[in-house]
Amino acid sequence: MPAYASVVLRFDPLRLDPHDAEHEAERVLSSLGPASAATGRSIEIQTVYDGPDLDETASRSGLSPDELVALHIGREYRAYFLAFLPGFAYCGRLDPRIVAPRLGRPRERVPAGAVAVADGQTAVYPLDSPGGWRLIGHTDTRIFDPSQDPPTLIRPGDRVRFVPR
Repeated sequence: MPAYASVVLRFDPLRLDPHDAEHEAERVLSSLGPASAATGRSIEIQTVYDGPDLDETASRSGLSPDELVALHIGREYRAYFLAFLPGFAYCGRLDPRIVAPRLGRPRERVPAGAVAVADGQTAVYPLDSPGGWRLIGHTDTRIFDPSQDPPTLIRPGDRVRFVPR
């Protein structure tokens, strides 16, 4: 199972000695080449930059709100993995000029479609939920829809671009 900075390997220790499992994992890892930057689908998220944390995040970053928006829309993000909520794609890397630590106290409710930044990453909240990321905008794009197959719009490896609406 892949994660942000690690992989969990499952094996049956009654069938495979842990040292042999480790050696096999190292062999497989050493045989892999670098991932292609062109893999994954290209996803555009129409975004209105009107979030309650936009001005404060811009100020914290030494930027105007328009400059922060220009930096946010000015690059393509890689969806690293999904976690936290169904369809919540951790995408990065943010331009390092955007300074956005997580909130000291998470909000009790963040609306579905909120476009957020935190700790060098960006995401769209797929559902109403609590959350501690800084909200800089919103989208009407459905990120998670259990009636669809697959239910998540963004998948690991996809390339995500935010487009101002």
